[in-house]
Amino acid sequence: MMKYFTGSYIVTAIGLLLAYIWGEHVHIGSGFECIFIALVLSILEISLSFDNAVVNAARLEKMSPKWQHRFLTWGIIIAVFGMRFLFPILVVSIFANVGLVEVAKMAISDADRYAHYLHVSHPPIITFGGTFLMMLFFSYFFNSQKDIHWIKVLEEKISHFGDFKGIQVVLTLFALYVMQNFLPEATRLEVVIAGIWGVMVYLLIDGLTHMLDKHGQNLPSSHCGGGLGLKSSCFAGFLYLELIDASFSLDGVLGAFALSKDILIITIGLSIGAMFVRSLTIMLVEKKTLTQYIYLEHGAHWAIGALSAIMLFSAVHEVPEVVTGLLGLGFIIAAFISSLIHNKRQSML
Repeated sequence: MMKYFTGSYIVTAIGLLLAYIWGEHVHIGSGFECIFIALVLSILEISLSFDNAVVNAARLEKMSPKWQHRFLTWGIIIAVFGMRFLFPILVVSIFANVGLVEVAKMAISDADRYAHYLHVSHPPIITFGGTFLMMLFFSYFFNSQKDIHWIKVLEEKISHFGDFKGIQVVLTLFALYVMQNFLPEATRLEVVIAGIWGVMVYLLIDGLTHMLDKHGQNLPSSHCGGGLGLKSSCFAGFLYLELIDASFSLDGVLGAFALSKDILIITIGLSIGAMFVRSLTIMLVEKKTLTQYIYLEHGAHWAIGALSAIMLFSAVHEVPEVVTGLLGLGFIIAAFISSLIHNKRQSML
């Protein structure tokens, strides 16, 4: 275990030290309080993203060790500074029509005002992530070539929808249409546009990934370190993973402001959680966990479906993060137990 999580423990130690220093800088005597908040946020991030680790592992297994390492190094930089710090600032800048530098200053020196703008931006942000993940959910289960089913009575039937081209888009846009009817008229347009962008981005990245994968299969090397086409395929896969991670993180980033309005403490806490999730992903890949426990990937995608529905609903009405986390974890645990039962039955045959 230490082999996989050493980096995460180091990041945790450095992060908590920075949280203490920053807390004492802002208000003398609040250092330990900032450490506690950062720890809670890291646990929140891990609980919300466990299913993300399983989904990432399924994709990462097809990549070379070099790209797996890049996911852990380059990817964590994108996750930390991109999604946990720069992204919220960029969103506030766009919706509040305020310059990036001014918003960055606001985030550090006027947390209440910054949190207000971010709260106002919540519906379109969460809708983008919700439609993106809903497309991922439908695309996984609407697959007529999938021969392993966890909830067989349901999954076997819906897999046939894979022959109905575009059904994922239709159902996702229908969910978006239903949801927007419950929003104030002033915010409907931007929410619908954000939701459509979520669908478009998913189709673009998924289509690009499939195209490059198909091209790469015709090249001599079997891994992403080979020809240009294979390298492009792995880069597209890497980008695909980062977008999935970004969509998962939206809920945690926005929900974190319920615990703290200090963007630096939020960034530290969520970054610690993100590092553990990435370490867990690498462990799942190297230990071939998804091969040993065949229903884990199914459970993760059911958790994604639940998360996407909750994200769309939360654009209308706030949903506590603990509900999202426990629901996702429940699917993962149930799938793990089902995998153990399946393995036991197979060993008895």
